[in-house]
Amino acid sequence: QVRLVESGGGLVQAGGSLRLSCAASGSTFRSYNMGWFRQTPGKEREFVAVVSWDLSTTYYSDSVKGRFTISRDNAKNTVYLQMNSLKPEDTAVYYCAADRRQWGIVQTTQTVFGSWGQGTQVTVSS
Repeated sequence: QVRLVESGGGLVQAGGSLRLSCAASGSTFRSYNMGWFRQTPGKEREFVAVVSWDLSTTYYSDSVKGRFTISRDNAKNTVYLQMNSLKPEDTAVYYCAADRRQWGIVQTTQTVFGSWGQGTQVTVSS
């Protein structure tokens, strides 16, 4: 499918902002819905946000709605996650993922995502 590489993680104080980027290889990036997930030690990976291949649809988890914004630039093969008003509970490893299906209807369940990045650590201090 596609190879994904995340960047932009780091340490930030509560209330601060970070922007994560996920660069994708290949010429088919524009055909895949793209998502962001996160995981903390001892917990299952959870959905954060998803954007459709045509940018028409976005979904967010309730925990980040109103604070995070997902976007993509198909010309640059990149998906972004702008994170504002960060909280200590946002601390996690953040992963981007590409839908297994080309031109698919947007879903938020992890099983539809077939390619994953290596993750980038986000730490929010109180």
